[in-house]
Amino acid sequence: MFISRVPLNMAREGARQLIASPYRTHAAVEAAFPPGAVRDGEEGRILWRLDTLANDQGVWLYVVSPEAPDLTHIIEQAGWPMHVQWESKNYAPLLSRIAVGQHWQFRLRANPVRRARVDKGRNPKPNGEGIVGKLQGHVTVSQQCDWLVSRAEAHGFELLSDDNGDPSVIVSQRHRERFTREGRTVTLTTAVYDGRLTVTDADLFRRTLCHGLGRAKGFGCGLLTVAPIREPRT
Repeated sequence: MFISRVPLNMAREGARQLIASPYRTHAAVEAAFPPGAVRDGEEGRILWRLDTLANDQGVWLYVVSPEAPDLTHIIEQAGWPMHVQWESKNYAPLLSRIAVGQHWQFRLRANPVRRARVDKGRNPKPNGEGIVGKLQGHVTVSQQCDWLVSRAEAHGFELLSDDNGDPSVIVSQRHRERFTREGRTVTLTTAVYDGRLTVTDADLFRRTLCHGLGRAKGFGCGLLTVAPIREPRT
């Protein structure tokens, strides 16, 4: 597995088009791999995420993949062709270090959804026809946080607690995104999670890092990345 990142130049129209459309970014990421490349295998699958960094550090495209990508076209269309190249590193050293009990700082962009059991619309149809069984996005911070907490164990981790005993996670960049795919309008509820976790099952957690968490993985959701926890300076 490889983890790669490339900076986007927001002064360029190509970068703004990628930001505006998960479908365009999906296509750009797919084009980074030749037709015969592994896209979804036992080792892992292609995942990507757009990160808007704090303190004017810009926008970066992150990619995790079974094979190393060639991001030349993204640099040419949406980056700085004369100055900056992408970074691509072997993911194996980090994956091999994963162990139960470790604490990590994490970031995840996800599509928190639930499957509707009842019709709570303004004009419910008989027997909930048209609503029951459909996926609906969680819209409040509390719902979106609970969504992640409820899925943590099955993905090999649990959230650490803050000083108040609540899950140590911040939910931000909450959006409802709409874009056109093959003539149809697709709507995604997305949220970015930043927090701290502890590993409870090393194999499950490695699988989560390589296969993602939740739905809409092809459209920039599901990629969970980790880094050592930085303690505040005293």
